[in-house]
Amino acid sequence: MDVLVAHDKERLAEEGYRRGYYHQGHERCCSQCVVAAVMETCGFMDLGVFQASTALAGGGAIFGDSGCGAYTGGLLILGLLKGRSLDNFVVEEKNRARCFEVGRALHTRFVEEYGTVICRDIQTKVYGRPFWAVDPDEYRKADALGIHSNVGAHVVGEAARWTIETIFEASLLGELNTLRRTSGYVAVPSFGQSTVQTKREICTFERSHSNAECRQSMQS
Repeated sequence: MDVLVAHDKERLAEEGYRRGYYHQGHERCCSQCVVAAVMETCGFMDLGVFQASTALAGGGAIFGDSGCGAYTGGLLILGLLKGRSLDNFVVEEKNRARCFEVGRALHTRFVEEYGTVICRDIQTKVYGRPFWAVDPDEYRKADALGIHSNVGAHVVGEAARWTIETIFEASLLGELNTLRRTSGYVAVPSFGQSTVQTKREICTFERSHSNAECRQSMQS
């Protein structure tokens, strides 16, 4: 398996965006989609982390009142690379603090883009209102407005992109390459450019449709 180096950053970040966007549109569950996108793109797999990430979706069990699943999914990846291990499960273990530092970098990206990492507040920023997805009618309205197919898929794609960029910027390539060697997983073929909409098209949709359509849905 080839070793990833610094100049792979841009290519992998873009690939992560495409995979995250695709998965959210086809398989749903924002937290799992980010985890899957980063693992596939970077060429490693941890089935336990992937499965566990299910419960984080939609701000935690789709209640919306906790961290965005795309954000917490990214944190899981960063923790897998730089978290405290069981054989060092002691208070003064340096990876614990380092992991928090790396995680804050991802937090900063979300705050810069959305002003928050909280699921319902991101929904308000993007759609003009939050959705109580536990309620089937609210879930239907959110789905009709693209929380899985376009606007929400863009959030997931960006989270995957930012997670990969953070890996490179936080100098975690050594940990990543070690995980690639030991996980027994090989990255699947790259998506083509036409697989998903371009970022510009998605952002245009967000600006011109989402808030107005959300307000209309509130009246239906």
